[in-house]
Amino acid sequence: MLSKSQISLLKSLQQKKDRIEHGLFLVEGYKSVIEFINSSYQIKTIYHTTSFDPKVLKLSQKINICEISVTDIEKVSSLKTPQEIAALVNIPEWPPLNHVILKQKFSLVLDGIQDPGNMGTIIRTADWFGIKNIICSEDTVDVYNPKVVQASMGSLSRINVYYTNIPAILPQTGLPVFGAMLDGESIYQNNFGEEGLIVLGNEGNGLRPEVERLISKAITIPRRGNAESLNVAIAAALFCSEITRNLHK
Repeated sequence: MLSKSQISLLKSLQQKKDRIEHGLFLVEGYKSVIEFINSSYQIKTIYHTTSFDPKVLKLSQKINICEISVTDIEKVSSLKTPQEIAALVNIPEWPPLNHVILKQKFSLVLDGIQDPGNMGTIIRTADWFGIKNIICSEDTVDVYNPKVVQASMGSLSRINVYYTNIPAILPQTGLPVFGAMLDGESIYQNNFGEEGLIVLGNEGNGLRPEVERLISKAITIPRRGNAESLNVAIAAALFCSEITRNLHK
């Protein structure tokens, strides 16, 4: 059984300011918990209900395991249908963004992405296509937001996410900067080469002017129908797919 203070702490982690203050976030669900256990993240505590057997986790490291009631897990969960297991995880202290790690590969740059579901899907998509680095503007949604963590389905455990001043960092990389825009060269005709940054903008406003000015080449996903715009997570998936296709020609 959890104490009132423990419940208060775990529930507070649904708020960004409390996650920052405590340096912790909550991962819910068996699959996601397993992914984080097998990653470089440090697990502080695993909580499980009586119906869940923690032996199936096959832990190779010493992690504090706490059995709690269904009522308690319902109190701290951010899900409509709480899972039988959750993990309290330390937020890592990311080192400063090193331009060297961006060389000879592609990375995603997110300028003002706000929707947690989009963010989680982009992380999951990047993981699928083997893209390891995501660079976010400082106003992009927090990757440790419960909805982002849930939507990423464990992929967050394998992606390096950096928050920084995008206009300041782009010129320093020395890499081609491809911007997802409505008016540009077709994504299917462009030669992406072997390295670069793919910049995707805010769901409603696109790229902000100070970022748009730093784009080396504007790239468009051709529209054949009448939709006004394309969801940013879908756009990210198409860019990742096309980059992969180009690399394996």
